[in-house]
Amino acid sequence: MTNNFTKAMDFRHACKVFDESKTISDEEMTYILEAGRRSPSSFGMEGWKFLVITNKALKEKLRPACWDQVQITSSSHLVIVLAAIENVKVESGIPEKRFARREMSQENLDFYLDLYAKHLAPVLSTDDNIYCWTARQTYIALGNMMTAAAYIGIDSCPIEGFEKEKVEEILSLDTKKYQVSVIVPFGYRLNAQSEQLRLPFEEVIEFIK
Repeated sequence: MTNNFTKAMDFRHACKVFDESKTISDEEMTYILEAGRRSPSSFGMEGWKFLVITNKALKEKLRPACWDQVQITSSSHLVIVLAAIENVKVESGIPEKRFARREMSQENLDFYLDLYAKHLAPVLSTDDNIYCWTARQTYIALGNMMTAAAYIGIDSCPIEGFEKEKVEEILSLDTKKYQVSVIVPFGYRLNAQSEQLRLPFEEVIEFIK
């Protein structure tokens, strides 16, 4: 079955060089970011934040800390995906606010908060454990943003090749609140797309009946 979604999946690739003469419109960038914002997250905590950078000087400052990858500076928009730390802790009061968005009795709210705290006790015990948990979730938003971009003909490239502490220092992040999870530049390809290579369906998929 072929449709616009599968066409977007065929279009998407890890773009290595962007055309610096082309800029993504505000409307298109909002569309892409909305795909991230609307993504699912564990317990509905939305443990992420997206920093959108268009400032050329800042991108140039970040590039050496990102293994000198040209996508950092040639992109139209550079998105730094942050994983939340403080906001998912029960004592921050944010989990209660997240649950309270659904109309429920105080009894049910207390039940969900207790369930959240007990179920995630090992995860919430240290900032390192929290980062591992929330950073994994940011990849759901990352995938949705890249596919949304491809759907409207915009390229991207997920980047894990960076020096985390240096990037956080450059951005003056309070790492008790947020830490860098992944970086994704968006723009328009300068060169033709390389052949998309994937393992065959039969090798990756196993049906258990």
